[in-house]
Amino acid sequence: MSQKHRKYSLTIILDTRGYEAPVSTIEEKITETLKEFSGVVESLENLGRRDFSRITEKGHTGDTYLYIVVSGPASLPADFQESVRLDNLYKRTLFKSL
Repeated sequence: MSQKHRKYSLTIILDTRGYEAPVSTIEEKITETLKEFSGVVESLENLGRRDFSRITEKGHTGDTYLYIVVSGPASLPADFQESVRLDNLYKRTLFKSL
């Protein structure tokens, strides 16, 4: 029985405070993590640094946003979010079905 692949948009807000390497290394890490869960990255766009509409931490007014279009099984969003849940590099992750 084969699983049907679904198409998702994934928006990630990174917390790059104290992160010295370029953001492209994070992009590669995200792509590899999605591949582990049978995800196929169709496009990945670095939206750059954006200010937050609501500041939750004093002194941290904005950070880098990534927009990814990925296809994969229905379990992909839950699997990915569980795998990055404890990594402080990811401030927010939002999957949306396309």
